Amino acid sequence: MGTTVTMNEDFYRGRLSSQHGLEVLVPSEEDRCTVHRIIYEELCVGCILDKSRLEYVRIMDRLVERGAEAVILGCTEIGLLVRQDDSHIPVFDTTRIHAEAAVEYALSGHHRDLEAPPR
Repeated sequence: MGTTVTMNEDFYRGRLSSQHGLEVLVPSEEDRCTVHRIIYEELCVGCILDKSRLEYVRIMDRLVERGAEAVILGCTEIGLLVRQDDSHIPVFDTTRIHAEAAVEYALSGHHRDLEAPPR
């Protein structure tokens, strides 16, 4: 789940499919519009509504009915609205995953091996 571009274009879906062998399901066109609208008209302006959470849960349930075994929150704002507790299947919050990977990398010391850019 993400913006319309994320759900419609192949840059995300294609990579998950070709490089990781995942079958990627996206919501129906109407549900994609709902997901997109909530991101830009609510979440991006700090508006977190229970009715919108229920809409996302309904959309995720529809994906499960079609065979989804997990949900990817492919937009930074969706994690403000939906959490693992809202679903009975695994929810992957890409914002959290990236943040945890960045912290792990920073703490690993590997970044110190990189050559500093010239001044």
